[in-house]
Amino acid sequence: MDSTSLRNKTVIITGASSGIGLACAEAFARRGANLVLGARRYVDLCEIARSLEAQYAVRAVAVQCDVAREADCKALVDQAISTFNGVDVLVNNAGISMRALFADLDLAVLHRLMDVNFWGTVCCTKYALDALLHSRGSVVAVSSIAGYRGLPGRTGYSASKFAIHGFMESLRVENLRTGLHVMLACPGFTASSIRETALDAAGTAHGETSMDEASMMTAGEVAERIVTGVIRRRRTLVMTRQGKLAVWMNKLLPAWVDQQVFKLFAKEKNPLIK
Repeated sequence: MDSTSLRNKTVIITGASSGIGLACAEAFARRGANLVLGARRYVDLCEIARSLEAQYAVRAVAVQCDVAREADCKALVDQAISTFNGVDVLVNNAGISMRALFADLDLAVLHRLMDVNFWGTVCCTKYALDALLHSRGSVVAVSSIAGYRGLPGRTGYSASKFAIHGFMESLRVENLRTGLHVMLACPGFTASSIRETALDAAGTAHGETSMDEASMMTAGEVAERIVTGVIRRRRTLVMTRQGKLAVWMNKLLPAWVDQQVFKLFAKEKNPLIK
């Protein structure tokens, strides 16, 4: 399959108003795909859709969508089917993070993380599944190295990503002979707003990042790898050398990795662990 194979295909992207989701919208549009963009920030999303249509001569539809609401997930997929008569690619990108020690955490924060990150992925996939099976299309979940390795101060985030991995792996095996392509995309640390919007112990957005964003992958780099992965129907994308090393070393020497992860997060700005 080459890049022209995406021309006139229908791609749903959640969390499309910023970060990796917005970069994915641009990357798929460059290859001629029509877009159904979901996010809570509807005004921004409408402007993005208009800009992509003008720049790339594709069709782009904006749908206000909070993936934590099952009805919104269904409405997003219904809009794609009613507008374009099907779905070829679903990119489950919408997600939030957190930064707080579990001992200090309001459990409502964990519920919110699971509702958005895990249940949003599950519900969008459920409602798009019949259309994706019909098109022999692709379902993608934007996950994280945190889905392989628990991270301190991110109990809810890591738990949600581990849950996504289990869901996607089960879905893949169920559909080994149906033609459905199931892909996990796992960036390393990516420069985006996710750390600024990460929830604190009380569920309030931090408003600032705790890490050096300049040294991270860009959202555009992540999006290009996701699009290439869809074209090549890859199984899993672990996108950085550091991420690949972490996955393998966690299998071989997990106790050693515990120590290395502790040291890494003890160096972040205003560290939670010392």
